[in-house]
Amino acid sequence: MDDDLRERIEREAEKHALLNAVKHESDADVGAIMGPLMGDNPDFREHGGEVPGIAGGVIGRINDLSYEEKRERLEDLAPEELAEIEAEDEADEHDLPDLPNADDYDEVRMRVAPNPNGPWHVGHARMPAVIGSYKERYDGWFCVRFDDTDPETKRPDLEAYDAILEDLDYLGFEPDDVYRASDRLETYYEHARELIELGGAYTCSCSGEAFSELKNSGEPCPHRDKDQETVLEEFEAMIDGEYESGEMVLRVKTDIEHKNPALRDWVAFRMIDTPHPREAASEYRCWPMLDFQSGVDDYLLEVTHIIRGIDLQDSAKRQQFVYDYFGWEYPEVVHWGHVQIDAYDVKMSTSTIAELIERGELDGWDDPRAPTLKSLRRRGIRGDAIVEAMAGLGTSTSDVDLAMSAIYANNRDLIDEETDRRFFVRDGNQVPLGGSPPDEANPPLHPNHEERGVREIPVGASVMLEEDDLPQREDRIWLKGLGCFQFTRDVLQYTGEDIDVVREGDVDVVHWVPADESVAVRMRTPDGDVRGHAEPGVGDLEPDEVVQFERVGFARIDRYDEDETVVYYTHD
Repeated sequence: MDDDLRERIEREAEKHALLNAVKHESDADVGAIMGPLMGDNPDFREHGGEVPGIAGGVIGRINDLSYEEKRERLEDLAPEELAEIEAEDEADEHDLPDLPNADDYDEVRMRVAPNPNGPWHVGHARMPAVIGSYKERYDGWFCVRFDDTDPETKRPDLEAYDAILEDLDYLGFEPDDVYRASDRLETYYEHARELIELGGAYTCSCSGEAFSELKNSGEPCPHRDKDQETVLEEFEAMIDGEYESGEMVLRVKTDIEHKNPALRDWVAFRMIDTPHPREAASEYRCWPMLDFQSGVDDYLLEVTHIIRGIDLQDSAKRQQFVYDYFGWEYPEVVHWGHVQIDAYDVKMSTSTIAELIERGELDGWDDPRAPTLKSLRRRGIRGDAIVEAMAGLGTSTSDVDLAMSAIYANNRDLIDEETDRRFFVRDGNQVPLGGSPPDEANPPLHPNHEERGVREIPVGASVMLEEDDLPQREDRIWLKGLGCFQFTRDVLQYTGEDIDVVREGDVDVVHWVPADESVAVRMRTPDGDVRGHAEPGVGDLEPDEVVQFERVGFARIDRYDEDETVVYYTHD
């Protein structure tokens, strides 16, 4: 290599190392810059064996600099690229717009308010991802409040309370407080009494059909003008369980001629005969509707900002009537559209997933075919990858689409450099070897990190190849980490040729496993189970470790059964 070329490599390596270090605000890494360095300078490829060493020396010098010194040097070398990085950083910061009037509050306070009817599906992750991100931006506060005041139609699942908190932890967030609305019935009763005394509520025994006709015609209910004493007595009777389901409700007195019939004298409390599944709440029969319960809680918990679906715009309008009676200031509200997620045959619905599990069509909430956070976690996808994708959707009032490929791309960025490589052959074909190949193959654990070492794969008398990798007669192939072979008389004959045959583009590079000492593997994927064999070292990995099966994809080691290793497919 002449001096001019070496200087060019050093100069380009310095630029790419600085770009890497400044963008990530960390030390530069040889493995991280090799791809873009070679991509921008294809003529360096014929010197591929020497470039990493030259780049390594440059990186060592750069990593001795402070962040500010790195930035200043990059501004001298590549001011346009530095400007692009800073523009990207600014854009990233504004994926989520500023919360309205956030500076008017001493502390930004928000809430995640799930219905605990099952673990979260992927779509549920948007709310904690956004609220958790805002908490970090504003150094704020958020709680989880389980809105579990419907023990009948949205009946809580006792296991879901902890399951949802586990999902939240998986996403990387810890709530400042956790509440269960079913623990707070006496608080709601007390505020209902106050509302009655303020003339803002009345008990009503009209049937649903009868009141609907009155409401739609803008006519008042005949019970609307009851005296407060009677209303209080009947409400206490509701609390005492003296009415059956549907017999009596408490309504908030609004504007019976309001242009939106949905806001006219809405129900605040109703009777439910079905006991709540939580023992502490099982004796109650008078339950608040969500708009009343949530509105009172938001005030008492000093929530400053509410994020909710655009379909819930009427909730804020209903609750405003209660706030006006009490003289409370309503929180800031951000409405957003629904998120649609591709790649799943199963409907993104907690009740649908629960039904499929009940029928045995899914193994559980963490089945790889289930569109749930538990499934993604078991597949080895990091919560950070989901949060980044969800926060990136912003808070538009329009419905938005999220491709799972965006989550996969985020996750690949997080795990690629730290994940070791292995071979896995799906439904392999056994082929004998000839020509005295080496007794052991030693492919690297990671192509960008020579310091991690190599794998030790015994070769044996034959190997297993995937169907698509079987060569035609007299064709040559390169078995990764082993060498060049020619397919002659149904035998792969070792030729001893060096890697130049691959660089010249005449020989395909394929993965393989030794037929005699491979590990049987069942890989669980969203499209069904895939069986095959992996190199023997896979049998020594710890459960929960993620590997990259070369030319197949990433996978998480799940468990070791008696006759096979079970892994969960992550993504390609």
